[in-house]
Amino acid sequence: MGLQVENVSKSYSGKKVVDNISFSLDKPGVFGLLGSNGAGKTTTIRMILGILNKDSGKITWNGKEVKRENVNFGYLPEERGIYPKSKLFDQLMYFATLKGMKYDEAKKAIEYWCDKLDIYEYMYKPAEQLSKGNQQKVQLIISIIHNPELLILDEPFSGLDPVNTEIIKGVINELIEKGTYIILSSHQMSVVEEYCRDIIILNKGKTIVKGNLSEIKKSYGKNNLLLQSYEDLNSIIPQDAEIIDKKVNSYEIKIKNEEMAQEILKQIVAKNIKIDKFEIKEPSLHEIFIDKVGEA
Repeated sequence: MGLQVENVSKSYSGKKVVDNISFSLDKPGVFGLLGSNGAGKTTTIRMILGILNKDSGKITWNGKEVKRENVNFGYLPEERGIYPKSKLFDQLMYFATLKGMKYDEAKKAIEYWCDKLDIYEYMYKPAEQLSKGNQQKVQLIISIIHNPELLILDEPFSGLDPVNTEIIKGVINELIEKGTYIILSSHQMSVVEEYCRDIIILNKGKTIVKGNLSEIKKSYGKNNLLLQSYEDLNSIIPQDAEIIDKKVNSYEIKIKNEEMAQEILKQIVAKNIKIDKFEIKEPSLHEIFIDKVGEA
């Protein structure tokens, strides 16, 4: 049954910050909770966790109202909240015992996750000696050390370099394999596309997009053309083409129809331009987000 959020609203001083939203996680995996700054994501998360009371609606876990005593959840907030002067092992043990773990069980979990996240060498050092990226890893361990059923990750890749990003992705993959229900809130659309089966996009507290990500993208049709080449492509791009993205070695343009793409292909052949990639594709989640949030 999983998590059900039904017609939930929340107001502050008469202003609705979450307006009658509904979504569900009916099986393990990753659900994307998206929106611009001030869209109501954090308020939604806090209502799910019981930190804030909702004004109306219903939030249930396996058919029961979400309360601390009937759902084993983990939460990685966007803000860092570790104790800088305390040794890493001590504070991880403290949070583990708050979750009801016995010392030996907690110690084993701490050692496992510190090794997995490549911070084992810092276990007995004050947290303030860790880089921002490694502090983010500590907060992740705090959120998963007790093996939660429901895990909420708010900007988990914030401040991470590419190597540490891959390490965190490995942890998320492991949690998915264990059957964890995960809500991912992130502005990194490429990561959301990589992990999320279903999404909801909020804007000013209202739902503007919701559903299966693959179906949402298909509804737009294949109207983007991606061209990759280290040769000059300016001469083959139609003057009336809408350029979505331009990089050193690539163009992505919005095409009006397949005929437009075929005409560009003829130009490539006629001018003997070496192309590394020619792909007609669906829009990215990044484009959909900008389109829908901008429209709203």
